[in-house]
Formats: sequence, structure tokens, C-alpha cells
Amino acid sequence: LSRFGFDKYDIMLSTRPDKSVGSDEIWDNATNALEGALKAKGWEYGVDEGGGAFYGPKIDLKIRDAIGRSWQCSTVQCDFNLPERFELEYVSAEGSRERPIMLHRAIFGSIERFFGILIENCAGDFPFWLAPTQLKLLPVTEAVKDFCYDVQSKAKKMGIRVEVDRGSERLAKQIRNAEQQRVPVMAVVGMKEVEENSLAVRSRKLGDLGSFSVDDLLEELKRCDDLAIEMTSM
Repeated sequence: LSRFGFDKYDIMLSTRPDKSVGSDEIWDNATNALEGALKAKGWEYGVDEGGGAFYGPKIDLKIRDAIGRSWQCSTVQCDFNLPERFELEYVSAEGSRERPIMLHRAIFGSIERFFGILIENCAGDFPFWLAPTQLKLLPVTEAVKDFCYDVQSKAKKMGIRVEVDRGSERLAKQIRNAEQQRVPVMAVVGMKEVEENSLAVRSRKLGDLGSFSVDDLLEELKRCDDLAIEMTSM
């Protein structure tokens, strides 16, 4: 979750509710196992008495968004109900038949709900590796568009998401439009850049970064994308 910018969260151990299935011994063993796992990780946690599922205790991770609201996402749950309903068994080391305990593991919870939380949390200003358009090429004149499309093709082969501006607006307007669209990296392309096989790079968050060769810039963007980090400087 930290890759998505969620670094504030609360961890809860949810215990047996009033209505449940399974014996006291199984519930105690499962709750102790989850508690032991939390302690082994060294994580601070609270206890949600009676907040477990009817089929077993669980660990819930509640992330906090930019304005401090709490959302439950990740969860690990013990399930005694389904193994019993499906009559699941395994042969133990002693040769006896035992009933397993099923684990449910959800990293994001509902993926649609998680992305709704993510979009709202970052107000559409996605981290570089998630941005729908990672690099936008801003042609100064019509004459440089073929060069822009060549750079776009090369970038796409590397897995970098690139758009070429139509170039029908003045450069200042192109930059402003790209920033309003929250494109993390822009590159101005004029005849000088075409002749030098370079790009004049601008970061939405850091401003002008200078001129870089096409290959150097794309390699840096690829590195940032692979490591899920922001581009800072080169």
C-alpha cells in the first residue's frame, strides 16, 4: 500500500462475534496465531472485540487518506466454515485425518473501491508509475512532430506511456494544459532538440530540469517506472 502513497494506517485484530461457527479451541488457536503474527512483525495494533467474521477472527488494515479518514482495505481472515461445509481434510504427520483452517487474504479489498479511495486521496495526481500519461511531448512547430512520434514509439516499446501534444496552441498554453492534466513529466521539442536528438525536460513538481538526450531521459523514466519512484533530477 505504501507504493500507492498510503503510509498512515491502523491495524486491528478483530475477535469472535456473538454469532459464530467453530469450537472455542479453534477460535482461541486462530486468534492466538494471528496475534502472534502481528507481534512477530513488530506491528502495533488494536483489538476490535467482536469485530471478526462469523467464520473466524481476522486482521484488518485501515488506511488513512489525505484528510485523515479511515478506510478498511487489506484483511487476513481465518475461515472455519467453508472447510467444514466442503468436508475438506488432510492427513497429518501422525496419519490422522484433520480439518484445515482456510485463510482469506485480500490485499486491497474490493479493487474498484480501493481505486476510488486512491483517486480521491491523490486528487487525480497519481504517482509517476501510475500516471495514465507519464510523459507529454510538446512540439514547438509542425516540423518537429515526426521526431516526437519517433520518440513516442521508442518510449512505448520501453513501456512508458507517452502522448504528443497536437501543437496547435502556444508553448506556454501546452505546458499549462499538461500541468492541469497532472502529467508528471513534459518535454519541449524544437528544432534544436531535433538536431541534437535531445529533449528539454520539465517536471510538473520541480520545474525545468534542463536538456537531456532522448536515450538518457527514457532510461531514467524506465528506471522510475520499474522502481515505482518519482523522477527527481538526473
